Amino acid sequence: MDLFEYMRSNKMEKDSPLASRLRPKTLDEVVGQSHIIGKDKLLYRAIKADKISSIIFYGPPGTGKTTLAKVIAGTTSSAFTQINATSAGKKDMEEVIGQAKDNAGMYGKKTILFIDEIHRFNKGQQDYLLPFVEDGTIILIGATTENPYFEVNSALLSRSIIFELKPLEKEDIKKLLNRAVYDEERGMGGYNAVIDEDALDFLSDIANGDARAALNAIELGILTTERSEDGKIHITLPVAGECIQKRVVRYDKTGDNHYDTISAFIKSMRGSDPDAAVYYLARMLYAGESITFIARRIMICASEDVSNADPNALVVATAAAQAVERLGMPEARIVLAQAAAYVACAPKSNSSVMAIDAASGAVQNEKTATIPSYLMDSHYKGRQNWDMVWVINTPIIIKTIMSISSICLMN
Repeated sequence: MDLFEYMRSNKMEKDSPLASRLRPKTLDEVVGQSHIIGKDKLLYRAIKADKISSIIFYGPPGTGKTTLAKVIAGTTSSAFTQINATSAGKKDMEEVIGQAKDNAGMYGKKTILFIDEIHRFNKGQQDYLLPFVEDGTIILIGATTENPYFEVNSALLSRSIIFELKPLEKEDIKKLLNRAVYDEERGMGGYNAVIDEDALDFLSDIANGDARAALNAIELGILTTERSEDGKIHITLPVAGECIQKRVVRYDKTGDNHYDTISAFIKSMRGSDPDAAVYYLARMLYAGESITFIARRIMICASEDVSNADPNALVVATAAAQAVERLGMPEARIVLAQAAAYVACAPKSNSSVMAIDAASGAVQNEKTATIPSYLMDSHYKGRQNWDMVWVINTPIIIKTIMSISSICLMN
C-alpha cells in the first residue's frame, strides 16, 4: 500500500456512514442474533477457535450478515477476501482462486472468500466455485437476503452450513442507538448530542428490526439538528420522526417477504378476517406492490375459497380487477379494500375446487368413458349402438357424478 492509498483508506474510514463505522470488530460487540452467536452456540465456538467451514448467512437487510463476516475477517488467521456479486465477474473469481492457491502453496494459509449478495450470481458463476469449495481451496461465506434454498445451487448448499439471521429486537436497536449517540471513538459522541427516551423508543420500534435504517436516521438527525442554548444537540421525538420519515417495511417484490405478505393476505380472507385482510393489503400497497397482482389474488380467493357459497364474490372481485386498471392509484386502494373485505366476510365453500379435483382424478385414473350419444354434437354422423356403450360405461360415469355431487352437498 502506497502513501496515497493509505491516506485514501483513512479518509474513507473517517467519512464512512455511521452504520459502517459502528460495525463490531469482535464477537463481544455484536448485538442480537444470540440464537446463532450465543456463547454456547456452534458459530460462536467456530469463530473463537478459528475453525470456520463454508457457511451462508441468510436474513433481512440490516441484521448483521456482513458484520459477522467482518468479525470473522478480524479474528481468523486465514487470508480474507471480499467480493460483491452485484459487480464481480468470473475474472474476479479467477483472481481470488489463483491467490488462494498461492496462499496455500507458499504460506500454508487457507483463504476465506466472502461473497455479499451471493444470490446475484447465476448458476454458472456458482458452479465455478463448487470444485474449489469441494477441495478446500477456499472457504466460502455467502450472504443473501433471499431464501438460499431457492437462490443458491443445491451443490453449494450441501457443502455449507446455513445460518438464518432474524430482525433485531427493539432492545437490540436501542443498544446500537445509544452506542451511536454517545460513543466518541467510532460513534457521534464528539457532537455532544443527547437523545430523548421517547425518541429512542420511537426509532427502535420504527426501524422494524433493521439496524442500518435506525443508525442512518440518528446520523441524519445529529448532523442536521441545530444546537440548543445549552450547547447540545437534542434528538427529540419530532426530530426522530423527520429523520426516518416513515416506517421501514421489509418487503421485496421478488423475495420471501413478498410471498409471506401475500400469503397472509389470502389466508386472512380465507379465514374471514376482514380487518387483517385490509391490513395486509395496506402493507402491500405501501410497499408498492402491483395493484393488478393483488386484484388477481382476490379473484382467485373468491373462486377457490368462497365459490358457490356466495357467487357474487367472484363478480365483485372481477369488477374490482377491471376498476383498478381504469382508476390506478390512489383510488384503486379503495376498490381493492372493498373487494378484499367482501371476500373475507363472505361464507366459504371449496366445493368447486374439490369437484374439479375429483373429476380430474377420475379422468386420470379411470377408464375414459365414451360420451353418450344424446350429449354429442347433433351434427355427428357416425352411428353406433349407443345404448350398449352407455350400459358398459354407466358405472364409471355414475361413480364420478356421485363423487362430485356428494362434495357439493357437503359444502
